[in-house]
Parts: sequence; C-alpha cells; structure tokens
Amino acid sequence: MEFLRPATWADALAAKHGTPAALPIQGGTDVMVEINFDVHRPAALLDLNRVRELTEWDEVDGRLRIGAGVPYVRVIGELGDRLPGLAQASRTVGSPQIRNRGSVGGNLGAASPAGDSHPPLLAGDAVIEVESAERGVRMIPATEFYLGVKRNALEPDELIRAVWTAPAPGPQYFSKIGTRNAMVIAVCSFAVALHPAERRVGTGVGSAAPTPRRATAAEEFISNELDWDGRGQLTDAAAQRFGELVREAAAPIDDVRGTADYRKHALSVMARRTLTWAWNEHRAERREAS
Repeated sequence: MEFLRPATWADALAAKHGTPAALPIQGGTDVMVEINFDVHRPAALLDLNRVRELTEWDEVDGRLRIGAGVPYVRVIGELGDRLPGLAQASRTVGSPQIRNRGSVGGNLGAASPAGDSHPPLLAGDAVIEVESAERGVRMIPATEFYLGVKRNALEPDELIRAVWTAPAPGPQYFSKIGTRNAMVIAVCSFAVALHPAERRVGTGVGSAAPTPRRATAAEEFISNELDWDGRGQLTDAAAQRFGELVREAAAPIDDVRGTADYRKHALSVMARRTLTWAWNEHRAERREAS
C-alpha cells in the first residue's frame, strides 16, 4: 500500500490528482479501524494531518469557515458558543483521544449515516468547500453532500477543505440515542436549529436512513406554527405533530444497534424534547432583551 504524506494543501491536491484512488486520512479514526479489520484495503493512503491550512478556522463576512482538520476538541472549546449544536454533537464523539484526533472534515469524508456531526450541519445550513487541482473550488450544500451509505458527492480528485456555516442565529440542540452517552455509534440522532430572523426551524436526522437527512415537512409545519412575533409557548399539540413528522421523515433499518420501530419512536421523542429546549431558550432570550 502506497503512503502519501503531503505537507501543504497544494501538495495534497497534486497527490490526489496524481493518485485518485488514494484514500484521504484526516484523523484516521474511521479509516484505520476499517483497515485493521480488513473491511477496506485502499490502493494508497493520503495522510492530510500535516497540512496546516486544514487546521485553521476563521470568520469571513459573518460566516465561519472551519478547516477540515480542526479536531472536535477545538470545535467544543473554541466554537462552542457560536455553534452550540455542533459542539454538543462533538462532545458525544468517542473518547477524549478520539475527540483530539477526529474532525468534522473526516466525518464528512466517511459519510456514515451515523456520523455525529451530520445532523447539526444539516440543521445549520452548512456548505462544504471542496477542491481539486484541475477544476478548483466547489461549494456543496450539506443537503446535497450525502449520496448513500458511506458515499459522498466528492469527485475522485477532490478533497474536503473546509465547512462553512453561519454562527448560530438562535438556539441549537443535538440529541443522540446509544447504549451510553459517548464512545458509541448512534442508534439514531437528531439536531434542531432555530433561525428566528427567517422565522424558520432547521432539522437534521442521523442514523435513521441511508444518508443523514432533513425532516423538511416537520420544518415547514413547525416554522408556521411558532409565535415568532411574540413569546408564546410551544403547545403540546404542535410539539407532538412535529415529532410525528420527524418520525415520518426517517427510513431506518433493523440492525444490531436497534430496530427500525425503536429508531422512529426515539426520533419523535428527541424531536419534541430538543424543540422544546430550543423554544424555551428562545423565549428566555426575548424576555431578557425586552
């Protein structure tokens, strides 16, 4: 197996262009497990951990640009106040060692339906910046990035460079069901994000379909139901219907982690709870501001 280890982004793009079959490693927390268990035996490995450009984040024109190599521990510590949903999801990823090594960019590359970062990225309208040496930069909305089980929208010569997303304009929450709180693959997961200025709610569903997805019917329903102009409470009926629509958006399977019916039930419960937490926080913020 060939091992490529570029030191710069330009070298990484050149290496991927020259060897399209090379499998990128950004942390390696998923890739090395598959190799060790002989699930995947790539022709070459492209180690991106030395590429400094991927480990930086910045705010550009009011949006956050997070390098593909920024590890989860830094998302939690440095971006937790601006991206609370993604930070909450990052806290549930593996052990401290994994959170120090793994990254959102690596999670995107793996494109597992159970990846913890996917639901908050969807709920927050994230866009993925990818690049190739020959064609340059391409911006892919998170809603178009996931094509199938562990399949993403990257062309063979493209690499993920960064994730773009706006700082949270309102409350965000992430919830995950597993046999324990961390160091476990999600049975299912859910993220919600309020966008008060747009009078809109975003969602993300994980580990309950061939790809991470949004619950668009649930978003449309609850966005029209909430009292954005006032400080009204979230009614039980509205929360219940929101949970039902999230449940209907899922298309899970039975596997060793849980049944399809359990996943659907858990999603409806998580949807009601996270929406309630987010709306209560929004109401409290409005009271403080008035």
